[in-house]
Amino acid sequence: MLARPRFVWELRLIGNCGSPVETPEGWLLITHGVGPMRRYRLGTTLLDRDDPFRIRGRLREPLLAPTEEDREGYVPNVVYSCGGLVHAGRLILPYAVSDTSTRIASVRLDQLLDRLLSDGPG
Repeated sequence: MLARPRFVWELRLIGNCGSPVETPEGWLLITHGVGPMRRYRLGTTLLDRDDPFRIRGRLREPLLAPTEEDREGYVPNVVYSCGGLVHAGRLILPYAVSDTSTRIASVRLDQLLDRLLSDGPG
């Protein structure tokens, strides 16, 4: 086991969302967490580049969470991804919303890595 639920937004369940993405600071793992009311959110974990069993950073707050408009659908209160990629210095993250639509989010990779390292291994 690599990690256990620790934060409120993932207390019921945590899991992997696709293959890790290689970055200059290590392997970026997109995760999903299930918290109260079966609300799925997306987070990230940074694994050591040479020893991927060592966690370098883990977001304390979700990277993405369902909004009020995401409450309706076949599976309400859910955002979910099957992985992301790095392009032009940004993490590009396609994700599904309540099993009704697909969206794409992006975040500057350097800012995300800084945040992961400052949040620490959690």
